[in-house]
Amino acid sequence: MSAQQQVTVWFDSGCPLCVREIALMRRLDKRGAIDFIDLHSTACCPVDRETLLARLHARDTDGSLLSGAAAFAAMWRAVPLLRPLGLAARWRQLLAALELAYGGFLRLRPGLQGLARRWAGE
Repeated sequence: MSAQQQVTVWFDSGCPLCVREIALMRRLDKRGAIDFIDLHSTACCPVDRETLLARLHARDTDGSLLSGAAAFAAMWRAVPLLRPLGLAARWRQLLAALELAYGGFLRLRPGLQGLARRWAGE
């Protein structure tokens, strides 16, 4: 992007769920507003790699490092189609609800990863 700062998202290319989600976000990000960084192909990490692999992390346009639902919201705000949801997530109560949902997903993620790998024939 030219004058606008980008959102930076670190993702796990070893996770079949992450790969699918990032592929969708790349298709939606027609303006190139998000810089996607594969944690397995870079040494450039703002915090330790294990922390980044455990939850989604993003650097927002203001430079703040976000994780979990707040990182998703920053990514959504960068994509016009999802921007209203990202803006709504600035409402503290909605962000808290999204974080609870994300925490639930993280507990299910190992099983879902296994299903996705089997489905993809990996």
